[in-house]
Amino acid sequence: MPHEFLNPGCEVEMHGTDLPHWQQGEALQFVTFRLKDSLPQAKLREWKHQRHTWLLKHLKPWDEATQASYHREFTVTFEHWLDQGYGKCLLKGSVQRQILEAVLHHDHGTRAEFISWVIMPNHLHLLFRPMYPIKELLRNWKSISAKQIGSGSLWQRNYRDTVLRNSRHFEAVVRYIRNNPAKLATGAFTLWESERAKSV
Repeated sequence: MPHEFLNPGCEVEMHGTDLPHWQQGEALQFVTFRLKDSLPQAKLREWKHQRHTWLLKHLKPWDEATQASYHREFTVTFEHWLDQGYGKCLLKGSVQRQILEAVLHHDHGTRAEFISWVIMPNHLHLLFRPMYPIKELLRNWKSISAKQIGSGSLWQRNYRDTVLRNSRHFEAVVRYIRNNPAKLATGAFTLWESERAKSV
């Protein structure tokens, strides 16, 4: 039976250079990707510079405390900026969200098993079990949705991914996804939860 959470004793497949991505078989993943115009370039440059400096001082592999420190310093800031609603927020439109939903549902149960996801106005969060290489899943989801939405180059090239560590981490991610659109009006986002997520 495949491991559901990160197993420190097993090999991790890595890809990407600027922001290395990890996949360990079918271990659960929390992934965020965003529209191209979702963050002001000046803020993004500042964030990248500070992150680069921090990473030079904290070489991987990280222990749990260092990983928590990284997320406090950089992930929380990044997510806060995304939630400010920068850019055109194309995904506020229900038609665009429905297209993206259909793309995700097409792979549900065959290439990925979704636990929970939320489509926000300029980004989305996904919690799922990958049954296929993540880099190919993300490339397909972005490519197909961009073509069907018809707005040219739609998505930021990179994405953020985290392999879930344990059941406590799982519950925190489910709640984070559920609560992410708390300040948005109904109709400006789409939240989908499996029965497993609803039980959290």
